[in-house]
Amino acid sequence: MATAAEIKKYQSFLAEEVDGIFIYERLADIEGDAALKDIYRRLAETEVRHLALWREQLRLAGVDDTPPHPSNRARFLMWLARRFGADLVLPVIKSLERGATDMYTGNAIAEEAGLPGDEASHARIFDAISRSKSRGVQGSVIGRIESRHRALGSGNALRAAVLGANDGLVSNLALVAGFAGAAPGQNTIILAGMAGLIAGASSMALGEWISVTSSREAAEAQIEAEREELQLNPEAERDELALIYEAKGLPQNEALALANVLLKDPEHALATLAREELGIVPEDLGSPWSAAIASFVLFAIGAIIPVIPFLFGTGSAYIAASATASGVGLFTLGAGITLLTGRPVWRSGIRQVALGLAAAVITYVIGGLIGGVTGV
Repeated sequence: MATAAEIKKYQSFLAEEVDGIFIYERLADIEGDAALKDIYRRLAETEVRHLALWREQLRLAGVDDTPPHPSNRARFLMWLARRFGADLVLPVIKSLERGATDMYTGNAIAEEAGLPGDEASHARIFDAISRSKSRGVQGSVIGRIESRHRALGSGNALRAAVLGANDGLVSNLALVAGFAGAAPGQNTIILAGMAGLIAGASSMALGEWISVTSSREAAEAQIEAEREELQLNPEAERDELALIYEAKGLPQNEALALANVLLKDPEHALATLAREELGIVPEDLGSPWSAAIASFVLFAIGAIIPVIPFLFGTGSAYIAASATASGVGLFTLGAGITLLTGRPVWRSGIRQVALGLAAAVITYVIGGLIGGVTGV
């Protein structure tokens, strides 16, 4: 017999499936595109099967299996969809499906019936629908943004280089300015600047290596799981891929034919499934070593700029020279960051100079106060 806790869980699962059926059926009613309307109806049929599973579990436990009414949350979402368009609520529904995947993970009954995989598939289908609708509404603008993001933002080495140089320059400028404010002497300022360079560059490189490695390992684990699913149940993967292509606008027969062609080559099929279902492009995962080296080198280049003038002397003139050289570097980096952000060059450059020099002024003043108190 099921325990009280298990019965309560079955009832909550039942309520979630009722919401899913309600949402998909209402989306099918709202949707004007025949292909999407059919997709929503098929998703609703999947949820009906899930509903039957939990009703059966409740009956076996001797509990009333009457489905509840749809929740206020589901009703509100569909009110928004009917009033303002389905596009508004698609990201929320995708999030709910991902939550349902987590909800079912670890439950033996749900996993045996394949419910976590079904919900994960639904989330990926909604992701494809969201992207296809975005392209339909603002194709030219979004296409340019996505193209630039893939070309620039996905390059771990480029991102690490630009941000590494920026962090190196700002952090070491503030460090050197603080020591210069205390006026401990030329050798001490140089020592502090070089120590900050080495420590900061090493820390940045290690952090970048760990970040990219973790991302790669997580992506590779997802791809491996997809490989197992492809081996164990190729028909289900074919149907899921066909649904995704339908969500992108292909007619049902063409989507199924394309899925069949792609799945003939296992490795090609795996790469396609990773790209279309998981949003992972295996060749774009990036190298952790490239990102770490780029981060180290560029941090060091940025960090050496405020130190260079103090190699020739100390005093007000050299402090001003350090600030000037750093200002030029900050503006250049601010302009470089626009490659990643798309912001206006002058605005980004001047903002970077203002923030970096403000940090330097603050640490210079604090250094002067500490130097005066300690008698350095």
